[in-house]
Amino acid sequence: MPTYRFPKIRSSEITPHSAYLRRREFLGAATLGAMALYGAGKASAAALDAIDSKYTVDEKTTPIKDVTTYNNFYEFGLDKGDPADLSGDFKPLPWTVKVDGMVNKPGTFDLDALMKEFPIESRTYRMRCVEAWSMVIPWDGFPLTALLNKVEPQGSAKYVAFETVVRPEEMPGQKGLFQSLEWPYVEGLRLDEAMHPLTLLAVGLYGQTLPNQNGAPIRLVVPWKYGFKGIKSIVRISLTDKEPKNTWQVTNAQEYGFYANVNPAVDHPRWSQATERRIGESGFFGASRHPTLPFNGYADDVASLYSGMDLRANF
Repeated sequence: MPTYRFPKIRSSEITPHSAYLRRREFLGAATLGAMALYGAGKASAAALDAIDSKYTVDEKTTPIKDVTTYNNFYEFGLDKGDPADLSGDFKPLPWTVKVDGMVNKPGTFDLDALMKEFPIESRTYRMRCVEAWSMVIPWDGFPLTALLNKVEPQGSAKYVAFETVVRPEEMPGQKGLFQSLEWPYVEGLRLDEAMHPLTLLAVGLYGQTLPNQNGAPIRLVVPWKYGFKGIKSIVRISLTDKEPKNTWQVTNAQEYGFYANVNPAVDHPRWSQATERRIGESGFFGASRHPTLPFNGYADDVASLYSGMDLRANF
């Protein structure tokens, strides 16, 4: 099993515990109102008992109104507002996740049991969309490596494949005129990427249960990659020795590759990736723009995973 360095995070970037408790008390109340107002569906709004994590960035967080109403979740439609507007009938509980493939202890795990077994951490991550917009989001979840260690990957396993739920009766984007992709939505990581301590299985945001439109009840968060790697509403995780396909790679391989590492030097065929529009911020001419950082600012932590690779060819 590979060994990883802890992120080089300055002490100023770690929220003091007392401030963190005050923040969670305030945000908990704010989130309850925002989830009701902005279409969190029927997901529970119970507070998550999360501990503050060293894996966080000291940046202004994106307003929860934007985080919960400006989403890509094509199972509910193509427009950014569709997930909030059309996810109310989705039933995220009860929920199980099947883990199989090249593991010694495969199984189907109840999400509530996993949340009791693994400590829930609060982590504020930069998030970058391939469409050149970004957010800063306080996630709550547990490291993917905790679940993978539980099932004991076999020595021949090299990749981790993910699969989203298919419920066209609850997810209008999976049927009729809205249908635009092949279902289920699938994604994949290399095993060492999946085992990296930054890779998170999120079950909440802003200290509250994950809203339907944000991937309830469990989603992947890989902060150094473009957002389409963050598969939502996960029902299956499989370990394999073959590189799995991902939905956007299957749909348009010229524009979307397997790795999806944030690289400002490699433009999307239809737009530049050199800068990004920070959602929730405003400037003189509208939303402010930020220079895009290699690996979304996490290069010190993850660049070594790709030593010797051509990051233009492996995009």
